[in-house]
Amino acid sequence: MPDFGLSPEQKETKERAHQFAEKIMRPVARKYDETGEWAVDVYKAAWDYGYLQALVPEDCGGPGASQMEEAIVCEELSWGCGGLYTSIMANGLAMTPVLIAGSPEQKKKWLGMIAEEPKFAAFSLSEPNAGSDAGAMSCRAEKKGDKYVINGTKCYCTNGGYADWYALFCSTDPSKGARGTSCIIVPRNTPGLVVGKALDKMGQRASNQVELYFNDAEVPAENILGKEGMGFVIAMKTLDQTRAAVAAGGVGVARAAFEIALEYAKTRIQFGQPIFANQAISFMLADMAKKIEAARLLTWQAAWMTDNGIKNSKQSAIAKTFATDTAMEVTTDAVQILGGNGYSRDYLVEKCMRDAKLLQIYEGTNQIQRLVIAKEIQQGN
Repeated sequence: MPDFGLSPEQKETKERAHQFAEKIMRPVARKYDETGEWAVDVYKAAWDYGYLQALVPEDCGGPGASQMEEAIVCEELSWGCGGLYTSIMANGLAMTPVLIAGSPEQKKKWLGMIAEEPKFAAFSLSEPNAGSDAGAMSCRAEKKGDKYVINGTKCYCTNGGYADWYALFCSTDPSKGARGTSCIIVPRNTPGLVVGKALDKMGQRASNQVELYFNDAEVPAENILGKEGMGFVIAMKTLDQTRAAVAAGGVGVARAAFEIALEYAKTRIQFGQPIFANQAISFMLADMAKKIEAARLLTWQAAWMTDNGIKNSKQSAIAKTFATDTAMEVTTDAVQILGGNGYSRDYLVEKCMRDAKLLQIYEGTNQIQRLVIAKEIQQGN
């Protein structure tokens, strides 16, 4: 385990990411939240800093960042903007199935592509009628000769409107349910693939989520990761590894709101004194601070376990749930502390609150995380 402090190298990583968030993300966060436009300049800079391709191994041309480094960076990026952070972080999510189950040739091809220039990939698991119940998916890939023919619809595909390839989870044997699921890499230019319009969201409006429509879309059989039927295992292992980055996002969004609320409480004068002098306010801030600290430690634990090859299904679910619930609680309290100002767009806390909500939903809702935790403790893990 970490010694509850960062190494000099990790401190440098944190400071560099914070400067990126402060200088590049924060100044345009409100603009992209309002317009929902794709932040080309921000993502180009993120690639220059090594964030889009962070998890690409060194032998594929990338920096080969650890999950601990990813968590440190993601906290800072989400402090800058929850929506822009999601688009950057989701590139790592899409790459992880390839890292887990890809052949050396597949890794060099698909991950090397992202290392060469600013490109995006997308993780595509959810369907209109199969969200948490991944075993009920109806998107079908049928093998015909040396190709798979894909038909069906996927939804909530982050970065899907701009991705160059998709890690697609689909059924190759419907009779086996979840055990008949496979993961196939689908290039963006595949005939028969239609990308739908972007989802108009309450928060994280700078990130892009779309539906994908497959109509007899053909991809080479060599694009399958691992073997047929391995898809569900690949998906679960992927989420175990990437939930620390989502938890880190919760810590960053919560921290951003907390810092604004704390400064406001110190300077807002009522009845002749700062409102921080009122116990009702200072205790709210104390609770916010302790939850953020605890969330960060849980996040680091989950990331550290991945880096050390330790099964972390329970710990990653705990970290994701606690940190993102904390983000929702802290941002809500920050709005309350600022009162009417907190509810206006003149202050960033209302955006933090809207951004925080999605963290409780994607990469497995926090209700599903509790199911994972319950199953793990039942088994004595």
